[in-house]
Amino acid sequence: MADEIQIQAAPDAGAPAGDNRGGPRGGRGPGRGGPGGGGNRDGRGRDSRGGRDNRGRGGPGGDDGGEELIEKLVHINRVSKTVKGGKRFGFAALVVVGDGKGRVGFGHGKAREVPEAISKATAAAKKAMVRVPLKEGRTLHHDGKGHFGAGLVTVRSAPQGTGIIAGGPMRAVFESLGVADVVTKSVGTSNPYNMIRATFEALVHQTSPKAVAQRRGKKIADLLGRGGSQTAEADALAVVE
Repeated sequence: MADEIQIQAAPDAGAPAGDNRGGPRGGRGPGRGGPGGGGNRDGRGRDSRGGRDNRGRGGPGGDDGGEELIEKLVHINRVSKTVKGGKRFGFAALVVVGDGKGRVGFGHGKAREVPEAISKATAAAKKAMVRVPLKEGRTLHHDGKGHFGAGLVTVRSAPQGTGIIAGGPMRAVFESLGVADVVTKSVGTSNPYNMIRATFEALVHQTSPKAVAQRRGKKIADLLGRGGSQTAEADALAVVE
């Protein structure tokens, strides 16, 4: 028995000092960067690094690009959803957004609270903005019609001083677009969603003389040459995108 004890104790006696392989594993101990380890050589921990924590989504790189937009709430109604436990009520909002310089868009959103629904609709409208060419920056270049569902909308250009002859949702669209003189007519449904979509269908088909001249390979004065060459040149110079 004594010989066996000496044989088993021999490796332990010959092991180098400080070797803990035979015992329980200890911690890593003080590492680089301080007692806690996990830091870099300069002693800075991971929490002291800048980067993702300092980058916010609400900075200058937002959806509107820092420009001031005109936001108009067209319609808001209460909606409900039938679930297993009963009915869940919420709100739906329809918002029109424009910059007053020829860009406009609309969007709708649903949420349990009114402010959240308006925020969702505004964000959707900013992503769906379209550009409409304006004549002299105040009216449309030509007449147009839009149709969606049971709604039919007619828009006409008007002389200076006419104002916005439109009502309901259509007025919000033209005010956000930056149109000062226009005459409109709506026939059929009075649903604000269909009226807005029909109005946008009429606006997206608007074209300017400059775009038509480029497509046909002609000059703007040739397209506007009905009142004489001098009048046509003056009208061509007055064309504003």
